[in-house]
Amino acid sequence: MAELKILNMDEIPATEVGWLWYPYIPYGKITIVHGDPGDGKTMMILQLASILSRGDKLPCDDTEREPIRIIYQTAEDGLGDTIKPRLLAANADCTQIKVIDESEAAL
Repeated sequence: MAELKILNMDEIPATEVGWLWYPYIPYGKITIVHGDPGDGKTMMILQLASILSRGDKLPCDDTEREPIRIIYQTAEDGLGDTIKPRLLAANADCTQIKVIDESEAAL
């Protein structure tokens, strides 16, 4: 078993946060989208994935960017009947978007 290591905060260097979409989505951090059913969480995330897959500018952000690859994970929606149609409707570059296949093993 690994031994617990205690650090002093005076030994930790302060670093800047890198942002994918300031001030909403930081790089290297977990971002949780929370809300009631039907609020549009999936639609919003798939719209963002579509924009990023094409390398377009995000809303309220003039940052020029290259298309990026996206890994999408869903626990509720069907890939063929919900996710893919929404990505197509948002003009996503689906070659840039991968999904986690939980059909044989769950995360």
